[in-house]
Amino acid sequence: MKINFTQYGSLEITAEGITTIGTDAVVNAANEGLYPGSGVCGAIFRAADYNKLNDACRAIGHCDTGKAVTTPAFGLPGAMYIIHAVGPMWKGGTQGEPELLYNAYYNSLRQAHENACGSIGFPLISAGVFGYPKEEAWKVALKACTDYFRKHPTRHLDIKFAVPGDDNRALGTKILAEYVQNWGK
Repeated sequence: MKINFTQYGSLEITAEGITTIGTDAVVNAANEGLYPGSGVCGAIFRAADYNKLNDACRAIGHCDTGKAVTTPAFGLPGAMYIIHAVGPMWKGGTQGEPELLYNAYYNSLRQAHENACGSIGFPLISAGVFGYPKEEAWKVALKACTDYFRKHPTRHLDIKFAVPGDDNRALGTKILAEYVQNWGK
């Protein structure tokens, strides 16, 4: 599903893999130490030049939960940058997880703007090994993106979510349709 938000850009949920999404920036669901991991993180490190990306992350050293940092893409197909966003581990929703996840997305969007990106590709941050419930993760992700559009009406940005599984895409598409219905309200 792809929704155009007039001058703001677009928001799309696709079945593409995060490493082949073809956006200017690709978001890595990172850990605070910026170490190569499993899942999305592992796939991004394997698709880029592993050693160069690891060296760049070691030079940065750390990224707090809710924050994002940027490295070059180091050969990741079609991308200029990798934005490493650290989402929270799910602890029942009472430890500030929604705010931290929102900030991880919003700070990624800021990083994309600061690097003059016209497009950004996201995974569903924290909804894998970090255990964030998918429906809640979608709500936070899409709220952060639509809030960014509202707060920055002169910045055009195309946002793509690359998510595996028909059920996960269907859930994201349903929540996106609800946001679109309420866009002008």
